[in-house]
Formats: sequence, structure tokens, C-alpha cells
Amino acid sequence: MVEDKVNSPTTGCSSSSPSSSSLQEQGEGELPEETSAKCCATAAEMGENGVPKQCYPSAAMEVTSMELGHTAGSKCYDDDGRLKRTGTMWTASAHIITAVIGSGVLSLAWAIAQLGWVAGPAVMLLFSLVTYYTSALLADCYRSGDECTGKRNYTYMDAVNANLSGIKVQICGFLQYANIVGVAIGYTIAASISMLAIKRANCFHVEGHGDPCNISSTPYMIIFGVAQIFFSQIPDFDQISWLSILAAVMSFTYSTIGLGLGIVQVVANKGVQGSLTGISVGVVTPIDKVWRSLQAFGDIAFAYSYSLILIEIQDTIRAPPPSESKVMRRATIVSVAVTTLFYMLCGCMGYAAFGDNAPGNLLTGFGFYEPFWLLDVANAAIVVHLVGAYQVYCQPLFAFVEKWAQQRWPKSKYITGEVNVPLSLSGSAGRCFKLNLFRLTWRTAFVVATTVVSMLLPFFNDVVGLLGALGFWPLTVYFPVEMYIVQKKVPRWSTRWVCLQLLSLACLIITVASAAGSVAGIISDLKVYKPFVNTY
Repeated sequence: MVEDKVNSPTTGCSSSSPSSSSLQEQGEGELPEETSAKCCATAAEMGENGVPKQCYPSAAMEVTSMELGHTAGSKCYDDDGRLKRTGTMWTASAHIITAVIGSGVLSLAWAIAQLGWVAGPAVMLLFSLVTYYTSALLADCYRSGDECTGKRNYTYMDAVNANLSGIKVQICGFLQYANIVGVAIGYTIAASISMLAIKRANCFHVEGHGDPCNISSTPYMIIFGVAQIFFSQIPDFDQISWLSILAAVMSFTYSTIGLGLGIVQVVANKGVQGSLTGISVGVVTPIDKVWRSLQAFGDIAFAYSYSLILIEIQDTIRAPPPSESKVMRRATIVSVAVTTLFYMLCGCMGYAAFGDNAPGNLLTGFGFYEPFWLLDVANAAIVVHLVGAYQVYCQPLFAFVEKWAQQRWPKSKYITGEVNVPLSLSGSAGRCFKLNLFRLTWRTAFVVATTVVSMLLPFFNDVVGLLGALGFWPLTVYFPVEMYIVQKKVPRWSTRWVCLQLLSLACLIITVASAAGSVAGIISDLKVYKPFVNTY
């Protein structure tokens, strides 16, 4: 196994670069042919994060940093001693799309209904531009110093620590991981509602639209939780690319179905519904108009929220050339452009179809009843997508806790030991899964906890708005801006510095207002809610 990380940053964005000075003392040159072959054979037997894929004798994998000599120019290892990263712009885009085009897209018709034809699309476009710009700033923080040879920051917290340090690191960690917990809760709620919608769509088809078809969402939350217990055993980010790609395909599937149904509804209505200013005062009270508009800001912010896992996604991209930051910026352009197009189409078409009566969730609010089988397909696609999105968001939190535990109790067999679980019924020395007991118990406990909390907070729109508000300013705007200022040494009170601070201040105001609107909505829902009785 690779026991020690070898720090040998390259000196430029080229695929073969000289080794670092500390390794030059051991001698220049490529790896010996015999060791290189051994290294690559080992790498082939191991997962992308160094977790063995197959149960071979341990001696075959005992390749230490001493045997490697150095990793510069190695075909098996990156400049930090880790196995070669294999991510590309397309896999990074798949991760981002999986995280971004989530359940939030289904609430955009409702959000535009609160803001109207003018403010709704304008706010959506504004958030897309802000997200792209701040994501580009954050991508530059993956390496400290030179974008090709600087020290890697593996997590968002590492980047903050390298550039800001102090109490800001703890604040960033708390906000990032608290937001991830919130996203897990929100996705559990959304998935259960989509599973429940399949059951209700079939009920309406058989019993008629007049039947209330009231069904509890609690069993579906449990089903989703059980599925996540299994998927959560995937060791880390590098090994869920297939799940991200599948989830991204599913997101396009249900978004396209929602768009198509909206177009059909507009044709059936013989015109576009809605108004320039959104839902009218009179239909709702003036104070409700204010609160709902603020909550709509939060919903749209959440629909673009992925900065909290951007660095972790970037750490899967293969080494230069080109630099990881350039690849990540391209992935961000592709992802934000694609999601904005889908958001505009789905949100605006949903509002055009239903006007002020646009449901909080386009495919589960039953603005549409038929064709019921198409609704079933769309909601099944949502569930599959949310299974992947849950993992994409939670992997950084899983990795953080497990790394901390290994550092705290390095000799504990429970923390660091692994059990070989054969994947073949014969039990022969073939492919097997490396099961870590701490990973099994901790991740299972996390999934159970988020599932239980989801049963207590089934207010989809309000929860979505609150999550977007709490995570948007600090993680999407404040920290990327502050790190950029430090890294690029932007002079205080210069034009660029003032513009960046004004951007941060404006987004802070939006965050506070959106959070207030969502909290008001949750308080209103709590007045008529009974815990664990989640009937729709």
C-alpha cells in the first residue's frame, strides 16, 4: 500500500516535470522499470482513492514511497503521492449537474409565480452569473500559489485554511457541513414526496381526481433511507462518477418531461398565464406577498448552490496540463449554462401553464394528472437522481469525519481496519469489497438521523428556501471573494476590492431576507403540523 504521501510538485503545466528538491537528493530519473510495472499493477488493482478493488495477497500491493523514489512523471501517481486522478471536464460537469439540477428545479415555477414575469427570470439570471463568477474565484484556490505546481487543497476547509486561517476555518467548516446535513434532509423529503406522487398518480387514475388519495410519506422516507445506507458505503468521491452520470441523465429526463407537460398545458389553456408582478395582493395578504417573495429568492439561490463541494469535485480532476482550475472553470461554464437553460425553460413554462396557482413542486403538486404513466416515469427519475445527489453532497462530510477519526485513533482496528467481503458466492479469492466497520456504523447512523429529522420537517418549499439562504452567501460568495482578495493581493479600497465587497454585501442582504421568509413559512406550517403524520 502507499504508506506515505510524497510531495513533489511539478514546476509547470507539463505532463513530465522534474521532481522536487527534496526528492532530487535521492537521484533524478524515471522510476525503475521493475518498480514502475509493480506500481501500475498495484494501481490497477486499487480504486481511484487507493482502496483495493480486489482481494489479492497484501504483498502484491506493498509499494511504499521509498520504493517509488519520487512521483514526478509517474504514470501511476500524481505529484502528491496519490494515485493518478482521472477526472475530466465532463465528469466534473456531471458531478455539478447532479448537485445543481436537483429537486430545486421543480420549485422554480412557484418561485417565479411569487416574483412575476419580470423579476422571476431576472433573479434567476442574476444568481447564475453570481454563481459562475464566484465559482471561478473558488476554483483558483484549489492550489496555493502557482495554479500548476502549488500545494493542493483537498477540501473547501483546506482552501480557507491556506488563504484565511484563524476562526474563519472553523466557521467555514461548520457552515459547509451543516449545509450538507440540511441538503441531505431536504433531498430525503423530496425523494419521499416523489415516491408518494407515483402512488397518488396511480390512485387518481383509478379512483378519479375527486378522491383525495391521502397517503403518508413516512414509509417512503424510510425506503429512501435504507437505500442510502447501502450507497453510503461507497468509499469516496472518486468512486461515484458512474452514479453522478446516471443521476445527471435522470435530471435531464424529469426536467424534459416537466417542460413538455408545461408546453402541453399552455396549448390547452390557449395562452400564457401569469402577470408581470407575480401573485397579486388580494389573493394573498401584503405581508404574505413579502414573505413569499423572499422565500422565492431562497428557492432560486438553492437551485444554484454547489460551491460547498466545488473543491472536492475539483480534486478528482487529472493533473496538468491543463491546470485543474482551467478545467474546473470550463466545467462550471458548461454546467451553469446548461442548468440555467433548463431552469428558465422549466420555471417559466410551469408559470406559463399555471400562473399564480403554480404548485410548489411541479411534478408532485398535481398540476398535472395525466398521462399518469409519464408522471410515474418523471417521479421515478427524480428519486434515482436524488439518490446520486445525496451521495455527491454527503461524501465530503463522510470523508471529513473519517479522516478526523483516523487522526484521533490511528491504532484502532475499529477505525482503520477493513474486512474483506467476497462479492462472489463461491467465496474464492476474487473480487471483494473492503468493508470498514467505522464507515459502516457512522454513515448508517448519519442516514438514520437525517431520515428521522426529515419525518419531522416535511415542508419542502420552506426547507428548500432556508437551505438556499443559509448556504448561499457564506459559501458561494463570502469565502471565495475573501480568498481571491488574499491570493491575488487585491489592494484595500481599490476599485476591484470595493466592487467585490459590494457584491458580497448585496448577497448578504439577499441571504438574510430569504432566510427570514423561509423561517416565516416554516412557522406557519408548524401551526397545523403533527410530527410523523406526514399525509399528502
